[in-house]
Amino acid sequence: MPRSPRRLFRTLLTTALLAATLPLGQALAQDGQDAYPITPMTSSWVRLHGHRFNVEVAQTNAQRARGLMFRDHLAAGHGMLFIHEGQGPLAYWMKNTRIGLDIFYFDAQRKLVSVSKNTPPCDLGDACPPYRSEGPAMYVLELNAGVADKLHTRKGDTLTFGPGIPPAPPPASEPAPAPAPP
Repeated sequence: MPRSPRRLFRTLLTTALLAATLPLGQALAQDGQDAYPITPMTSSWVRLHGHRFNVEVAQTNAQRARGLMFRDHLAAGHGMLFIHEGQGPLAYWMKNTRIGLDIFYFDAQRKLVSVSKNTPPCDLGDACPPYRSEGPAMYVLELNAGVADKLHTRKGDTLTFGPGIPPAPPPASEPAPAPAPP
């Protein structure tokens, strides 16, 4: 039975509208990325165990929350440095993280506290397990999985900061330096 031109037009229009909105729906549903907005980060470098890594610096709550989520690749020699306002027990997880990572925890003096090696990607949402520091930490460095073993890192190793990364505050037992007189 032949279709009328009007009915054929409606069918084609409906099909075109559905095809046009499908990518939008997929983009909105893609792993909840809209819940973790992208905010600009500063870039610098860090040095660990004699090796230099280019890093993005996550200093705000939004930057730390998103971290390396939704990325399919992390170039060799690159990573992300997370800076917290103070030192304390920290736990990181791999929610929406698509690449395996080594998670290095450093105290306020930038001494290595512990490493979670070869943490696997996790697509379980809020059911992803936490990876806890073994002591109080203030800085977290995420690098590709396997780097910790290649570098032979040990507790107490020092992390050196490149330009643009704020220095650590003085330890609680030391008073802050007095401001210079005018």
